[in-house]
Amino acid sequence: MTDRLTIVKPDDWHLHLRDGEVLQAVLPYTANIFGRAIVMPNLQPPVVTSADAAGYLDRILAALPEKSNFRPLMTAYLTDNTDAEDIRIGAREGILTAVKLYPANATTNSAHGVTDWRITKNVLAAMEEEGLPLLIHGEVTDSEVDIFDREAVFIERILTPLCQDFPGLKIVLEHITTADGAAFVADSGLNIAATITPHHLMINRNAIFAGGICPHMYCLPIAKRERHRLALRAAATSGDSSFFLGTDSAPHPISAKETDCGCAGIFNAPAAIELYAQVFEEEGALDRLEGFASLHGPAFYGLAANTETVTIEKTPWLAPGPVKIQDEGETILPFLSGEEISWKIV
Repeated sequence: MTDRLTIVKPDDWHLHLRDGEVLQAVLPYTANIFGRAIVMPNLQPPVVTSADAAGYLDRILAALPEKSNFRPLMTAYLTDNTDAEDIRIGAREGILTAVKLYPANATTNSAHGVTDWRITKNVLAAMEEEGLPLLIHGEVTDSEVDIFDREAVFIERILTPLCQDFPGLKIVLEHITTADGAAFVADSGLNIAATITPHHLMINRNAIFAGGICPHMYCLPIAKRERHRLALRAAATSGDSSFFLGTDSAPHPISAKETDCGCAGIFNAPAAIELYAQVFEEEGALDRLEGFASLHGPAFYGLAANTETVTIEKTPWLAPGPVKIQDEGETILPFLSGEEISWKIV
């Protein structure tokens, strides 16, 4: 049995870093392990233009630990009024790596999101021409659709016709949570991919209600039934290059989680690669972890894999405790804080 594994340094293809004091508190957990990360643009106000993305990049670089060679990859937040030419320029000048589509009011800070994807066809056409990927939060927000069905309905109503209209557009269906999402991606062409989070591989919807309401297990898209979790584990460990690592690590202060209307999001960055290793070991697929974590993502984005490596070993340890936000008097609780994890970065 393998108890020590060295892999090409991984990348995180879906990450929330926030801004200000929260950015400074959470960035080292990613920068110390991952080579690159796709940084989400749903700040307040959102990162809408190429200039916004360049300014946010500067703030991230200024917050990096000393001598870090971590590389943030920037995105723009798609709105009904996004300027196609600005996105084109951002792609050509290397400012933007992708554009993010949030259906309006689908998740945290998504009020400025797209109300009807057809409004953005001129932007999508420009992205298709430039080879700039579209990253999608794949949920409908219609009140009549059950929250546990939103991903499947999105695929049927929106993603399928969008792919038909823009067959050459590179698309990442982010943080998939259902067997429907996994099947759609597996059955699509090479320009369609998906990221999968560690928490959706580890918990099903029961975790939200175990012993009472558990706000730190609440995220969007919400965790689904056990059969969907098992389908995600099968997809992630299959070796299919359409699936790759995206933590969707989303920090919120404990006060914003443990409240009447708690925020959606799970902060898993402090133990992300270890959690993935635990899942892959449980599925008998440790030999496929490197592809999922380090190789499939760069290949999809047309980038070279990292040249450095990381080593993890079978060593039980406890997931980190609360992370302090300096000067704010707040803390952020990591995923599975205080619980035993079976793998650890050396």
